[in-house]
Amino acid sequence: MAEVRRIITDEDPLLREQSVTVRRFGASLHKLLDDMKVTMYKADGVGLAAPQVGILKQVVVIDDHEHGYIELVNPVITEKKSVIQSTEACLSVPDRAGKVRRARHIKVTAQDRNGQPIHYNVSGQLAIIFQHEIDHLHGILFTDIMYQEVSRDED
Repeated sequence: MAEVRRIITDEDPLLREQSVTVRRFGASLHKLLDDMKVTMYKADGVGLAAPQVGILKQVVVIDDHEHGYIELVNPVITEKKSVIQSTEACLSVPDRAGKVRRARHIKVTAQDRNGQPIHYNVSGQLAIIFQHEIDHLHGILFTDIMYQEVSRDED
């Protein structure tokens, strides 16, 4: 049964670490993905990366409430096009929001929970979420790339 995990915040140095590639696709990974899903929904987020729950694995869950629930294991952005400005916030950076420039269109290769290859070609808000969560796997927070801090009410 899936459990809600504690989301760590930006004071925790673990969020600055590089995540490792997932090599075993089995019950342990499935449990992590299931736990991350319920944790993301409980926190009312649109994405969650494994480092945010203290696990340094290349695992991301996303649900923008438009395209449905998405799981990404070992995601790699293979192409970026154009630029979009957005206001971002993060479950691991409470009480802060900021303006960030990201690619408007991206292509991503990853694996599903069973190790099968998957590919995404996403744009707009979904592309922003993908990039935000994939950054977590490399120890990057939105606050590292924001060019202007804004009120949390504007996000």
